Formats: sequence, structure tokens, C-alpha cells
Amino acid sequence: MSSIPDRIWLWIAASLYLAGFILGTVALLRERRHSRAWMYLFISIGFAFQTFGLALRGKAVHGCPITNTFELFQFTAWSATSLYLVIGPTFRLSLLGYFTGCLSATLTFVSLLIPVWDSIHRVNGAGASPWIEFHAALALFSYGVFALLALTSIMYLLQVFSLKSQHLRGFFSFLPSVVDLDKINLRLLTTGVVLLSAALLVGYVQWVQDRDRVPVLKIAITGSIWAAYAVAYVQRLRGVLLTKRLAWTCIVLFVAALFSFEVIESSRRTAPTVQTASQP
Repeated sequence: MSSIPDRIWLWIAASLYLAGFILGTVALLRERRHSRAWMYLFISIGFAFQTFGLALRGKAVHGCPITNTFELFQFTAWSATSLYLVIGPTFRLSLLGYFTGCLSATLTFVSLLIPVWDSIHRVNGAGASPWIEFHAALALFSYGVFALLALTSIMYLLQVFSLKSQHLRGFFSFLPSVVDLDKINLRLLTTGVVLLSAALLVGYVQWVQDRDRVPVLKIAITGSIWAAYAVAYVQRLRGVLLTKRLAWTCIVLFVAALFSFEVIESSRRTAPTVQTASQP
């Protein structure tokens, strides 16, 4: 099985995520509550295939598979999915699986369909610091938290719309209450800010020891994203940034974080690279 290219496993994972999303869409169009068990099954199997594909990629690069834009998108989708598999059943959010399937399918398919994002990847040398990899992986895992936050923010906006327009049937009847969504958003925002803060702290310690290894542009962009989320968090605690404004802020910030991947990657392209095999 390990002889199968890693991208094949990732294509299968993307297809399973898409299948779960389509299943949920059909159920919603029929105004039926889609089966959480089936949704969870599709996403769980897709997650397993994606984990195996990323493990093969990690073996190839001798480290965490976050060496180019393709891998950054894949790892973010993997992080968001892993979080859903943990918190989805806990919060009993039937539609969170639907939105997660959509997000994971989108991120994985987009990255697979843009070959230039995976045209080169870096093989970590023997001297690569495990703390640097831990910093990068932790930062990307926080992006997975922010991805789920963006999804629950969309759910919040949809619920607000349904209440104002009195559309309380069909799709909207399956949404959690605005009170529950607000609590979940705050928990996710707190978790994401804490994880990204820890990642930046580890990165700062390593940067102080070897300032030439980390591009200044990467530090500036990642620091800006952290600052934006931190400000949003503080403003939420102060009661300044609430309801729809907080939801829109979380959505815009996550989109900005995704766009930052290519900019960060471009700042690292002076590092040693190796060409990948032909793409399937």
C-alpha cells in the first residue's frame, strides 16, 4: 500500500469529504435531518485516508508535511477535520459535519487541482530543528481551529438571518441557537489564539538563536494574523466585538490566513528544493 503515491490517498480523501457533503446536501434539499452517523463515517474514513497520505508525504520529506502551499492547505484541512471529529459529537452539532465536509473537500480539491503548488517540496536535512517543525505544525493546527471558527461563524450568520426573516423551517431548523453558537465561537477563538500564541513563542525562541533561518516576511505575516485574532478576542471579552461583527471578522481573518500561505511560501523558496514525481 505504501507504494501507492501519497496524492492518490489524498484524492480518495477529498472524494470522501465531497461524498459526505453531497449526502448532506441531498438530505437538506429534501428538508430532512441528515444522518450524523453517515456524515461522521464519510468524514472519518476520509480523514484516515488523508492521514495516511500525509504520513507518506512526511516520510518523503523527512519531517512534518508542511513544506509547500499544497501541503499547507492539506494540513489545514486535516487539522480542521480532526477537530470536528472530536468536538462535533461533543457539541451535538449536526450541521457542523456538513460544513466541515464542504471545507475539507474544497481545501483538498483546490490544492490537488493546482499542480504548481506542489511542483517543488523541501526535504528537511539532518540538522533541521524539531522545535521549528513543532512551531510550524502547532501554528497550522491553530489555523484548523480558526477554520472551524469560520464555519460556526457562518452558521451563526445563517441563524441570525433565519430569525430576522422568519425562515425557521427546512435547512434553518437544523441550526443550533445563536446563544449556543456564540458560546462555541468564543471557545474556538480562545483555543485558536492560545495555540497560535504558543506556536509563536516557540518560533521566537528559535528565531533568537538563529535569526537567519526564518524569513522576516514570514514573521511579519504570521505575527499580523496572530495580532488580528488576539485583538478580536480581547474585543470580544470587552463586549465591543459581538454578534454579527465578530462572525464576519472571524470569517475574513480566516480567508486572509489562507491567502497568506502563498506569500509565506514564496518567502521560503530560496531554501533547498527537490522536484516531486510526476503528479497523478
